Amino acid sequence: MRYTTNYDIGDRKRGQGINEDSLSVTVFEQGHRDGYLGKTRPPRIRRRTDESADEEGDADGPASDEETDADGPTSEAPAETDDAAGAEPAAVAAAIDRAEADDDEAAETAEPSVEPDDAGGGGSEPDETAEDDREATDGAAELPANRSAGVFVLADGAGGHDAGDAASYIATTVVAENLAPVAINAVRSHPEEFDIDISPDVLPEPLGPEDIQTGLENAIIKAHREIIRYADDSGTKSYTTVVAGVYADGQLHLGWVGDSRAYLVNDAREEIVRLTKDHAVVEEWADQGEIDDVEAHVHPDGNQITRALGGSGHEDPDRAMVEVDTRSVRLFAEDTVLATSDGLIDAQTDAPELYEEYLEADRSAEMAETVRDAVVTDEEIRDVLLSADSLDDAAAEYVTLANERGGKDNISVLLFEDGTLPSTPSGGIPVRAADPDVDLSERDTVIITED
Repeated sequence: MRYTTNYDIGDRKRGQGINEDSLSVTVFEQGHRDGYLGKTRPPRIRRRTDESADEEGDADGPASDEETDADGPTSEAPAETDDAAGAEPAAVAAAIDRAEADDDEAAETAEPSVEPDDAGGGGSEPDETAEDDREATDGAAELPANRSAGVFVLADGAGGHDAGDAASYIATTVVAENLAPVAINAVRSHPEEFDIDISPDVLPEPLGPEDIQTGLENAIIKAHREIIRYADDSGTKSYTTVVAGVYADGQLHLGWVGDSRAYLVNDAREEIVRLTKDHAVVEEWADQGEIDDVEAHVHPDGNQITRALGGSGHEDPDRAMVEVDTRSVRLFAEDTVLATSDGLIDAQTDAPELYEEYLEADRSAEMAETVRDAVVTDEEIRDVLLSADSLDDAAAEYVTLANERGGKDNISVLLFEDGTLPSTPSGGIPVRAADPDVDLSERDTVIITED
């Protein structure tokens, strides 16, 4: 499993505001004997799709640290992280890259890049000894892969210092604390995948998707109550959004409240789908057909959410409830999951003016294109990831993109992928979008196996 994070206060708030976003990551990596028996696959090699890179001779690997620092902003506030993953040895990574290059003729024209397992917002240079290691292990057909599980939590607070700032901190820490055991339980209950025979009597009860979704709901409600308790003690109005995920055994289980989002980008099919639906006024209007997708990007009420954690402190913190949406989706080796605060989607500071111009132009196709060029669209989010050399580069580019489009708010992103999963099927796959643009009654039944 590989992951990275990046975060920034946002250009409009730089020097006169604070970062109310908070982000937590917990990763559990398990390796035993010769490796995980069920799903071994070399990590995929990303290839640049920007034709200009070849013309400039820039096909030798990811950008250097200096290049990334020059292009991307630096973070203004630390993320709340809980990292338990060890870095993949350079020799192993190099050997795996060589194994794939030997088996894949297309790889002969592309330079493999090694992505770090640790979090961070910036490019990474290849190990100088990688070529020697590669030569020493030339011919290795396939190397064992660890089994991974993880928890991520991203929260976007509202209310300023000692309110939204505290609310997002409480959300990420409380939810992570409660979900980490759930993720570990989900993989610990399957020792047979390491060819180990342990009696079920000494193993935890296996968790199904519904059990993990219940765990997500309970963890988020507990955070909601702790924020209300804080608001009561401090006399503030303290609110935050939250999107949280538990990843285990090839499944991503999500829970969310508010308008922080999770996306999925599939490299094999070059597509993006939204895994969550915003709890927001504009989302409801768009669902009801009252506004079109262009208006939704720049509507003046785009900052109004219909659901959040926390409150004013007038509720009983022991009984307070919040409605949590949950769902589970299957992941594949070519999938990358992106979690982001609305600072990426709502970066445009000129949105109200663009909204008025769009209406005055009678929603013309020409003005619609002008609006799409000015905002950050889902298609652009997809293209950034598909063209990036590494997860680090993609995360840095998202922050840069948000600031270039206005830097309206704090921006936080998390990206993760697991190359040890089965490849994306060439035929049909399960519907994974939260709001699929398809008639489900016309879809054929799809049976997914481990093969």
